[in-house]
Amino acid sequence: MRLVPIRYCADVAAAVRFYEVLGLDRSSASRPGSWVELTPASALLAVHKDVERSGDCELAVEAEEPLEAVAARLVAAGYAPEPIVDENFGRSMRVADPDGAWVQVNEFERELYT
Repeated sequence: MRLVPIRYCADVAAAVRFYEVLGLDRSSASRPGSWVELTPASALLAVHKDVERSGDCELAVEAEEPLEAVAARLVAAGYAPEPIVDENFGRSMRVADPDGAWVQVNEFERELYT
């Protein structure tokens, strides 16, 4: 079984450009261009307890390079990531995609896990 999150958007080309800058690769697309598949190096599904956000789903990616490099690439492409912050799992930043949906970019330090 393969997990296939679907990100609904108003402008497919703008969304594809954003996610390519973030680091995903275009793999295939429908002829009319209303469906484009982008692939990361790998994926996982995380389940997180948060009673106030129960039922919500957020897109997050795990960076394979320093967050500063990801942020610089985003800024150069015209996107405005939030500042990098230290979390209890490592470092993280957020950036809005062209439709305003937040994407969390994480740099995990799994030795911090208990």
